[in-house]
Amino acid sequence: MGKLPSNIQRQVDEAVSILKRGGLVAFPTDTVYGLGAWSHHQQAVERIYQVKERLRNMPLPLLLADSSQIGEVAERVPETAWLLVTKFLPGALTIVLPKSKSVPDFITAGGMTVAIRIPAHPIPVALVRGLKAPIVGTSANLSGKPSSLTADEVYAQFGDKVDLIIDGGRCLGGKESTIVDVTGEVPVVLREGAIAREELKRVCGSLVFK
Repeated sequence: MGKLPSNIQRQVDEAVSILKRGGLVAFPTDTVYGLGAWSHHQQAVERIYQVKERLRNMPLPLLLADSSQIGEVAERVPETAWLLVTKFLPGALTIVLPKSKSVPDFITAGGMTVAIRIPAHPIPVALVRGLKAPIVGTSANLSGKPSSLTADEVYAQFGDKVDLIIDGGRCLGGKESTIVDVTGEVPVVLREGAIAREELKRVCGSLVFK
């Protein structure tokens, strides 16, 4: 994805330090602005639930830097999942997989699955690489409120409750990722977002829409 501009790289370096200390960072992605925490820092993940006013029974997705990390967080990766990864990732697709033992229960709300995405955007990828670990990457908005497309919109919703907002300009995607659960025999679309059902059907064939 190329080298980041020096002003953005400085913000990324600061953000990695904040994440390591258990802080919260907002950042642009290829879809909408994300709100991130170190996935193994329980207090930081608790803060995500608090500042977003998110229900505790709703699991949080993980952002990865590349497909080689999928095996670290997933117990198994069905063939359909690899087809979707090859076609759509990096990109605006979130895939739900059986979680590995390395993924803490406080990420998955006690469930046995984990949602993963590889963003097609250099900033979140640089954060994951800098931290050397997946980050929680949920949308940077209060639950039930519109997604944020700019740093100013993030600040309007959260104010100083977030430790750093990386201003990488307006998100060009503008629409949240599509979520597909591939843990069963037939993939289930849990949320239709930036990737349309027709595109998914071309890869998967059969689909169920929830």
